[in-house]
Amino acid sequence: MILSCSNINKTFVDNHVIKNASFHIEDYEKAAIVGINGAGKSTLLKIIIGKLPADEGLVTFAKDKSFGYLAQHQSVDSANTIFDELLTVKQEVLDLEAGIRQAEHDMKELEGDALEQLLKKYTSMTQRFESINGYAYKSEVTGILKGLGFTEEDFTKKIDTLSGGQKTRVALGKLLLQSPDLIMLDEPTNHLDMNSIAWLENYLLNYKGAVIIVSHDRYFLDKIATKIIEIDNGEVTAFKGNYSQYAKQKEQLRIERMNAYLNQQREIKHQEEVIEKLKSFNREKSIKRAESREKMLDKIERLDKPSEVKADMKLRLTPHKLSGNDVLSVTGLAKSFGNLELFSDINFEIKRGEHVAIIGDNGTGKTTILKILNEILPPDKGTIKLGSNVEIGYYDQEHHVLHMDKTLFEEISDDYPHLTNTEIRNTLAAFLFTGEDVFKKISSLSGGERGRVSLAKLMLSESNFLILDEPTNHLDITSKEILENALNAYEGTILYVSHDRYFINKTASRIMDLHHKELINYIGNYDYYLEKQQILSPEAPTATKVTVEEPTQQKLDWQQQKELQAKQRKKENDLKKCEDRISLLEDKGKALDEEMSKPEVATNSVKLQELANERAKIDEELEELYVKWEELSE
Repeated sequence: MILSCSNINKTFVDNHVIKNASFHIEDYEKAAIVGINGAGKSTLLKIIIGKLPADEGLVTFAKDKSFGYLAQHQSVDSANTIFDELLTVKQEVLDLEAGIRQAEHDMKELEGDALEQLLKKYTSMTQRFESINGYAYKSEVTGILKGLGFTEEDFTKKIDTLSGGQKTRVALGKLLLQSPDLIMLDEPTNHLDMNSIAWLENYLLNYKGAVIIVSHDRYFLDKIATKIIEIDNGEVTAFKGNYSQYAKQKEQLRIERMNAYLNQQREIKHQEEVIEKLKSFNREKSIKRAESREKMLDKIERLDKPSEVKADMKLRLTPHKLSGNDVLSVTGLAKSFGNLELFSDINFEIKRGEHVAIIGDNGTGKTTILKILNEILPPDKGTIKLGSNVEIGYYDQEHHVLHMDKTLFEEISDDYPHLTNTEIRNTLAAFLFTGEDVFKKISSLSGGERGRVSLAKLMLSESNFLILDEPTNHLDITSKEILENALNAYEGTILYVSHDRYFINKTASRIMDLHHKELINYIGNYDYYLEKQQILSPEAPTATKVTVEEPTQQKLDWQQQKELQAKQRKKENDLKKCEDRISLLEDKGKALDEEMSKPEVATNSVKLQELANERAKIDEELEELYVKWEELSE
């Protein structure tokens, strides 16, 4: 066991955020903390690392175990470049490398006892250098930076010129390089694109340490987590398994609790009826028996009614006007910003009732396409044709059309006066605004809460074609599930950009991947897209270009499969050769170190220099091989 939390309590004013939380984390375990926004997830992490004191309880780390923590918003203040900033984590390696080089230089000048002492020190340094993977430190830094979405051109950028999201990625890279026994990450995927998230998934899956993650990315949690720690109304409960397994267990537990509550209510009602009947007999014995039953009833520990799952609320969203079957036709669309060409000659069509997700790396132009469709940006070339009776509803987190001086209730009722009070409250409740929340001013809401109000208004609109840009940003898991249910029930057409793979998997019937300035079409959800990606080369997608008439589900022909298999065999052979060469050189290096440590060699400066030069050549080739091996292993 690496971490134990026992009876942790935390209260802010009158809000008991965490109540008697007790759980433990085993060595190498991958755990996730989940709960709605404001449940206390980040608070619990801060208590664990000692940044925030608990009111009661004890946090215990195993002896001699290290931990690292990444907050949601990480400020890295430094005049270093990105690459040099990550190298600061490898200070011991850098110092050892400098010491080894200095020793190699000094050996030329020394002899006798001084040389023998330096040789011992040199051997000790090289052994330590090897034990901490010193020969591969540059390739390790490069691999992590590329995995987190930085290009080699980015490596020389100064830290003080980076955005907040980029600085958080740098901080994450530094933490991963430190390789503590326990990594704690608060929303690590917020600033990563899909490729970087997939890379981080694999990195953490193979990480030789324990991990605690706070995240709303359910696909990520399904891949990583082996334990879910839930915070619900201050109660902390641990569940075995990943997020999907937790969700099933949670639902089963909710059903069991509801059944137990209903059974108890039936029993209480039955006993009350019996007591009333006994009293009505108005006999001494019957009254005594009634009193006895009343005493027993008073001793019963009453079960609280389990809270209803808000995600169960169904919003049946029917557009007031039916569009034609042809909703959107885009031909020859092109857009550049200066010398940067985002895409050219893009063509696609969308039919009524389709739920289409646009995916792709950051900066490829996904949001730009949506802005062009909504006439926020002009295209350089191309035509956009809307079908008959098509009315667009657009959601962009940067352009909420909300009135800051209105309450939530007024924001809905003023725009939709035909709705009853109950209908307005039900709509707001479906987006997690209940009770007195509906009378809050818009100006007092957080960015995520305003996003939910905007989504509620959009879902009530008469639009029959919804265009959404990252609709799940800043939403907690419960809110995402509500939105998924609402969109799946929506009878109109939907086009959206999202990096939330779980959300895409639940809501998309078609995926368009913006890759190398082209849209590649996949008829299916995100799981289907991944299946196709395993067949197709990720560097050169050969899926059919977007056409609505021709589903692109054809299998690769025999020749293409043979070519892919041949490429894979070559890659595996290259990898084996590289590994064999590395093994050979490492053995040679060890033999040279042993040779140089012999007394008869230590006193022979010519022989010693010859061996040192040979060792340096081996080190140089090994460094290149480590980089090559990493590239082949990806």
